[in-house]
Amino acid sequence: MFSELSEASKSQKAFLRKLYLAHLLDEEQHNLLSLQKLTGMPRRTLQDAISAFSDIGIQVDFIQHGQRHNEGFYRISTWGPISSAWVSSHFQLIQSVIEEGECQGVAC
Repeated sequence: MFSELSEASKSQKAFLRKLYLAHLLDEEQHNLLSLQKLTGMPRRTLQDAISAFSDIGIQVDFIQHGQRHNEGFYRISTWGPISSAWVSSHFQLIQSVIEEGECQGVAC
């Protein structure tokens, strides 16, 4: 699968972006702000990817801490049919594929 990912399609990158974000959420407690800082992805891209986790069987919960909506963190409750061990072992490759092309028009 990864031999042809050097030229991944838009839908392949969207799928890999979900795996990438799910891995980050599984490793540490993150909210949108911390994910934005860590990944450099726009807030809307993050929101769309997280809300689409259920499309691939990943269930995520937002754990509220405090009164405001942004006070809390996301937590993966189940990976569904996705192997979190596989994602973890291929994380660097997934990261390199989704970061390719995201620097267009920006000095990286």
